[in-house]
Amino acid sequence: MSGTPADLELSVVLPCLNEADTLATCLDKIRRAMAAEDIAGEMLVADNGSTDGSIELALENGARVVHVAEKGYGNALAGGISAARGRWVIMGDADDSYDFLELPKFVAELRTGADLVQGCRLPGGGGRVLAGAMPWLHRWLGNPFFTALVRRWFGAPVHDVYCGMRGFRRELIGELDLRSPGMEYATEMIIKASLRGKRIAEVPITLHPDGRRSHAPHLRTFRDGWRTLRFFLLCSPRWLFAIPGLSLLSLGVLGYAIALPGLTINSITFDAHTLLFASLFLICGVQSLAFAAATKTFAVSEGLLPEDRWQQRFAAIFSLEKGLVGMAVSSLVGVALLFAAVNQWRLQDFGRLDYAQTMRLVIPGATAIAVGVQVGFASFFISLLGLRRRPEMGSSGK
Repeated sequence: MSGTPADLELSVVLPCLNEADTLATCLDKIRRAMAAEDIAGEMLVADNGSTDGSIELALENGARVVHVAEKGYGNALAGGISAARGRWVIMGDADDSYDFLELPKFVAELRTGADLVQGCRLPGGGGRVLAGAMPWLHRWLGNPFFTALVRRWFGAPVHDVYCGMRGFRRELIGELDLRSPGMEYATEMIIKASLRGKRIAEVPITLHPDGRRSHAPHLRTFRDGWRTLRFFLLCSPRWLFAIPGLSLLSLGVLGYAIALPGLTINSITFDAHTLLFASLFLICGVQSLAFAAATKTFAVSEGLLPEDRWQQRFAAIFSLEKGLVGMAVSSLVGVALLFAAVNQWRLQDFGRLDYAQTMRLVIPGATAIAVGVQVGFASFFISLLGLRRRPEMGSSGK
């Protein structure tokens, strides 16, 4: 390792919480890899509250220690990265499961102009998992599942979304505005880099068995799996709200098309009860679509997600006034249908009614009013969310 802060090429950041079993081995491999390739770099250990001598080991082995008080994998990495001095940063776990002698692969891709270089442990991307290095559930179910989601939902060109060994431009983290304090930090990086069109490369690596003996891995399969899925959904209003909403809306329209005329198909009669179910689908569908629009508007306004073509089209079409017109039209139709139902009752001298017939007016009428109110309230809410915050005024205005 060599170089002054002004000309450092690389900072290697290791998040650390009681990694005395393996930390020295990792630092030794980093030092050897940088020396072999003449990489001017530094080693940073982002300590998250170790009590097993990890801090002393880090200092003895030539690393700079950054103390991060806020607990969590993401907080530790964020603290270490913010203290990095190199042009590029490579992060990796300190449990000796990643072979840091493979650092030059990442540096080579960064030198060609990649914004983010993701390691890949899985065979699908050319990687290799040694026996006992990855639990069966992670290798054959969890990781492939979440990788498929991140490729399909966000267009990420990676084959191993969970790989924690990766390199990137130091400034990239600020550009992505990462906010996750825990294990989702790594997947947030991939998602936001993909959505913002950053140049992402992938290099195959070998995953080794965890070298720790004094404590179990920090990763918790089901807890962290759910947190990952939750984060994916929060980053994709389309899959969380829009697609389910459109599906429910389609079912509702189909139900109305069958139940309003009282069709009989294959000896099955669709009547007022089907109409009631269809109304439920319609109301839930409209609510879900309203949430999709509101969530996306808020996320774009706050810089959590970038604006995409669907958001641009929606912004070009939507206005509060159009929403209020929609509310008025839908509500008036509903009121008219309900008045027609009351009139039927009047014609029967307010006596007993044929409920199958009357419900064909009452159910659509009530549904139209409910949908109208939803559309109106959602239009106000989305318009409010779309108001960008004004910059704070200076205090010297006298």
